[in-house]
Amino acid sequence: MVALNDHHSHQPPQYTTHGDSAFRGCGEYSNQVLANGKCKIIAILPQQDGQRCPDIFRCSDEVSYWLHENAERKQDILQMRELIAELQEELRNHRHRLRVLEHQPEVGSYNSSLAHRVQSLEIWASESSTLQRLQATFIYDIQAQVRNLSLLLDGATWNSTCPIPAALRAQRPPQAAAMKQTKPCHSDCSNLYYNGIRSSGVYTIMPSSGGSPLEVFCDMETQGGGWTVIQRRRDGSISFNRTWKEYKEGFGDLKSEFWIGNENIHKITSRGGFSLRIDMEDWDGEHKYVLYREFSIESEANHYRLHVSAPNGTAQDSFAWYHDKRSFSVPRSGNLCADISHGGWWYYQCFYSNLNGVYYVGGKYVKGRKTMGPDGIVWYSWKNTDYYSRKSP
Repeated sequence: MVALNDHHSHQPPQYTTHGDSAFRGCGEYSNQVLANGKCKIIAILPQQDGQRCPDIFRCSDEVSYWLHENAERKQDILQMRELIAELQEELRNHRHRLRVLEHQPEVGSYNSSLAHRVQSLEIWASESSTLQRLQATFIYDIQAQVRNLSLLLDGATWNSTCPIPAALRAQRPPQAAAMKQTKPCHSDCSNLYYNGIRSSGVYTIMPSSGGSPLEVFCDMETQGGGWTVIQRRRDGSISFNRTWKEYKEGFGDLKSEFWIGNENIHKITSRGGFSLRIDMEDWDGEHKYVLYREFSIESEANHYRLHVSAPNGTAQDSFAWYHDKRSFSVPRSGNLCADISHGGWWYYQCFYSNLNGVYYVGGKYVKGRKTMGPDGIVWYSWKNTDYYSRKSP
């Protein structure tokens, strides 16, 4: 139960006469009892000096009634005043709108002008859309011309100072042979492809300005050609359990198994705009590939940190999502994952792909009790296991 108790309520009410100093300023009054039993009240109101007068009117129901009615009438008058003020404001607004309409043209002419403006805006929007399409076409044509100019400039890079085999020189397109030779070599296999070379094989490129010529294997057939091969596994004839210096400079045989070298990969990809394609084969003869639209590695000072993204192809990604932004590691360099995996890679607790692992013939492999974990040529998402080694990339 919730109740409130006022401790003054137990004392009976007391009234004093008008002569009491406590009620001076409340007005004077007198009461007379008439023959019919009613009271006759004579009072001087209102009260003065903010003092509260005694409730002397309770002896007359008529006085109480009229006082109550007076309070309600007073409230009605206040509401009426508020309503009148609102109506006056609304009247002023109506008068203002009437004055505005008096200075405007007729409704018919106004609607006609508005319709004309809407029609003009529609025509302008249509013309703007057409202009945007023409502009987009114009930009596309300019980009095509820039690409053609780039190809022509690439064709001018042939130079006798670059050790190009005689068979390669014989494959040069006529327009390339007639151009002025301005650069010592091509920067990658795509330059060779755009200059008319269509046969896969070993060619010489110049990865960076002022650098040394580099022999690379160019794939001129896969997906349009022009691919600079940076790694190949075929038969396990080359061990990939190598030192940091060997992975930096490269090792192996370009016609068999090899790693092109991290420093060379950095020099080639530092110009930007390179894609990475990984082709794989299992021991059942099934082929799959993944194409990454963005690929590059940083310098040795940053441990050849990997940047790879935007995968697409027939194999599910096991590289970018897990190894992107990771540094390169090799065995015996303090990285436990590299020691376990017996190869160089962008390891991270430890891998979902490891294309430089140990070559196991037959695919499935089993580790002994003394070994700590998987170390094959793994692409986890293909077989959903770390213990199946690819036949190639």
